[in-house]
Amino acid sequence: MSLEFNQNEDRNKLAVSRLKSRLRKVYAGGGKKAAEKQQAKGKMLARERIQHLLDDDRPWLEIGALAALEMYEEAGGCPSAGVITGIGYISGRQCVVVANDATVKAGAWFPMTAKKNLRAQEIAMENRLPIIYLVDSAGVYLPMQDEIFPDKEHFGRIFRNNARMSSEGIVQIAAIMGACVAGGAYLPIMSDEAMIVEGTGSVFLAGSYLVKSAIGESVDNETLGGATMHCEISGVTDYKHPDDQACLNAIRNVMNMIGRPEDAGFDRIKPALPERDMREIYGILPDSREKPYDMKEIILRLTDGSQFEEYKAQYGQSIICGLGRIDGWAVGIVANQRKAVKNGKGELQLGGVIYSDAADKATRFILNCNQKKIPLVFLQDVTGFMVGSRAEQGGIIKDGAKMVNAVANSVVPKITIIIGNSYGAGNYAMCGKAYDPRLIYAWPSARIAVMGGAQAARTLLQIQTASLRAAGRNIEPKEEESLLQEITAQYEKQTTPYYAAARLWIDGIIDPLDTRQVISMGIAAANQSPIKRPFNVGVIQT
Repeated sequence: MSLEFNQNEDRNKLAVSRLKSRLRKVYAGGGKKAAEKQQAKGKMLARERIQHLLDDDRPWLEIGALAALEMYEEAGGCPSAGVITGIGYISGRQCVVVANDATVKAGAWFPMTAKKNLRAQEIAMENRLPIIYLVDSAGVYLPMQDEIFPDKEHFGRIFRNNARMSSEGIVQIAAIMGACVAGGAYLPIMSDEAMIVEGTGSVFLAGSYLVKSAIGESVDNETLGGATMHCEISGVTDYKHPDDQACLNAIRNVMNMIGRPEDAGFDRIKPALPERDMREIYGILPDSREKPYDMKEIILRLTDGSQFEEYKAQYGQSIICGLGRIDGWAVGIVANQRKAVKNGKGELQLGGVIYSDAADKATRFILNCNQKKIPLVFLQDVTGFMVGSRAEQGGIIKDGAKMVNAVANSVVPKITIIIGNSYGAGNYAMCGKAYDPRLIYAWPSARIAVMGGAQAARTLLQIQTASLRAAGRNIEPKEEESLLQEITAQYEKQTTPYYAAARLWIDGIIDPLDTRQVISMGIAAANQSPIKRPFNVGVIQT
């Protein structure tokens, strides 16, 4: 291997190591003391509950593990937004699991907690997956109630989704394993079935302190909303269990009896590993987002048998399109080519840039995949669409709009992996978060922003210096350079995949070697939701 390959490999492996280190910290939740406090009550920790619930021999795909990273620091932080969500298998059936982490602020709901819960419900609804709620929460974090309570995509939307999922026949099972207070009490009770753990589970609209202050009644929480009261007097809960393990085992038993899901009919054969070594991805991917590389070499390390049938290989080469299989599933791949190419006229085209011919090709390929009922996989490393008078005269806006239209109206499932750059309108055309990918994950090498750091920083500097000069301040070159460095550092931080993952712009950051499993689990989930909507792009620029 070349020196450059080895340097790339070292840098990318180090980035993965840093990712795993950060995840280990997140997995610790609120820390050792908080964990011991929960265990002293006879409760399992949230991750222990999930582990007990899931099938040992099947994969678990966590959603939003890095949510709220480095956010809410004035409140002491909120690791993983205080709730663990993901896709796993229970008694052989693929499900979404949502588990409050009571070691993090007693499981209180921060703004990102609501957003993460809504994302989990969205995945369950899109894919018609059963959803299991392991409830253990003190309710809304009151100092931030204005950011979590009143708006459309806030706390109340969760209960709206409970009702909608029930009406659509999507199974919801809730286990009350700790506190379940105020508005949050509706979540388990609006599920199809509600279980409660004796001694630790409680559910009420108002706790004993609030009841005392509101109506003057003195009552303890167990009498107010404990397991015995709700199972024997109110009838609010359906099953009472002596401990966490018994409750989780009961959920497994229920999941073992539910009917089979409908099949969307996506094609799958016996899986095969890539012939080319996946670990070579570390050496192929450059240590800089500006350096070129051949995206086909990445694709051949993701597809079964390293087989890839490229579509229009000599046309619109700045986007690679083609058919292959990933873990046995048939997929259509749309990927940005990151090395410079020459078109049929001999004109140079820059890597990572979408040109008119590439947008035209990608649009037709997306239409074809919808026609053939083949799921789409987008591999993003895009700096945007080509600009300049020549591109504008060639109709780049028209061709870009055509591609965006096809992506937006696509009815087959879409899964997006951000490998490198994800800038500007390129993010949209390559199925960014706004375009409803069933799953969207990033590698540690990803960068997500409206434009690259250098261009953005220079633009922001011009705006700031113009404002200062308008206010009568003369900016010296040294001060201008210092300001540029400050702007660049701030902007670069905002483009990292960690910043995006913290805000759930992406579902998570993964080791490149886990990409095949993520895609496979996403399509397996989508295969349980038959396509009902006809494919129609409406009025399209031609």
